[in-house]
Amino acid sequence: MKITVTPSIISGEIQAPASKSSMQRACAAALLAKGRTIIHNPGKSNDDIAALETIKKLGANCYEIHGTLFVESKGVNPIYDQLNCGESGLSVRMFASIAAILDKTLKIDGDGSLLTRPMDFFINVFPKLNVSIKSNNGKLPLEIKGPIIPTTIEVDGSLSSQFLTGLLYAYSALNAKDVSIYVKNLNSKPYIDLSLDVLDKFGLKVPINKDYKSFYFTPEDHIISDAIRHYDVEGDWSGASFLLVAGAISGNVVVKGLNIFSTQADKKILEALKDSGCILDIDTSKISVKSLCLKSFVFDATDCPDLFPPLVALAAFCTGKSIIKGVLRLEHKESNRAKTLKDEFYKLGITIEYYDDIMVVYGGGPINGAEVHSHHDHRIAMACAIVALKANSEVSINEAQAINKSYPDFYDHLKQLGVKIKKHESHLNLV
Repeated sequence: MKITVTPSIISGEIQAPASKSSMQRACAAALLAKGRTIIHNPGKSNDDIAALETIKKLGANCYEIHGTLFVESKGVNPIYDQLNCGESGLSVRMFASIAAILDKTLKIDGDGSLLTRPMDFFINVFPKLNVSIKSNNGKLPLEIKGPIIPTTIEVDGSLSSQFLTGLLYAYSALNAKDVSIYVKNLNSKPYIDLSLDVLDKFGLKVPINKDYKSFYFTPEDHIISDAIRHYDVEGDWSGASFLLVAGAISGNVVVKGLNIFSTQADKKILEALKDSGCILDIDTSKISVKSLCLKSFVFDATDCPDLFPPLVALAAFCTGKSIIKGVLRLEHKESNRAKTLKDEFYKLGITIEYYDDIMVVYGGGPINGAEVHSHHDHRIAMACAIVALKANSEVSINEAQAINKSYPDFYDHLKQLGVKIKKHESHLNLV
């Protein structure tokens, strides 16, 4: 699908989408906690659906009534020997370890860009935990057979904290005792906070976090309560960051449903917005952003790499040179995100340079109308749509349906804010 965005001044109020980070972890926890879980405000992105389908194949019974999700589980008890995690990196990194708690051979696969992402973590770690593994030259599909034997082990957290999340959930499900997972080079620490918070809210065994350098599972037995659990999926700071940036560059936006006390890493977008000089009003029920003359900023996105696209969109309208750290986290996203941002924003007249771990965005100049491509990356599609709001003519985005991975209502929400968007169905949009 191709869309065309007409430059627009925006105004209005939007409810933030559900957090797929929160939703997917809740699905995993509902499977492991056993009994009945009621999930309020469930997500409906492709990644959320992938997680939901995965726990169904691992034995959970799931159904939805009037927008509320019910999950009934007797624990991990696969009814299929193959899992497909779609394009969800979190799902494959989480559920591979969860599936490995079983004395059963399972095949784990995915689609799209997930097939190109490295899975060396599992190849290096699983054999140390009694899990046999076969891969496609270090990539999907994986064939695994457990059971995991929880053991004190050291892992590398530099590529993604999501691998660690999977191990933490597997150890918790197995009621691991007197063992530690030591971690070196851990990135995205706030997402580990979220993982531990979900374990706690579901009554699962929570390890002791020793300054993110190790996670210790105590010797005590842990008994899971059989009470019905309720879990509210938070609003998504990752998706909402695009709406907030849109308000900063082209009007006045109010976003509701965001938890300002959230452990989500992308809450840091508020720091960049504040530093850029826009008008920002924050309270516990809503966040308001109004456009103003914007100034360049310096930001460290190492622990929140998903903020790069909205940060670059913001920087494009900030006078001067904005500097964003954390480029090394971008290679293994849905696209090579640093290169994609540089190439596609260049078509819009925006100069981006990057070297080592630093990206420099030269902002404040005119934004040209052009035809760009999402490279099948949901956050690139959203970033281009936001930049288009103040271009000098229309911007067309090929493979614009990539947003369905995380925020399927994104274009509809822009329309509610007053943006004119035209959709063109086509099967010929090639890179």
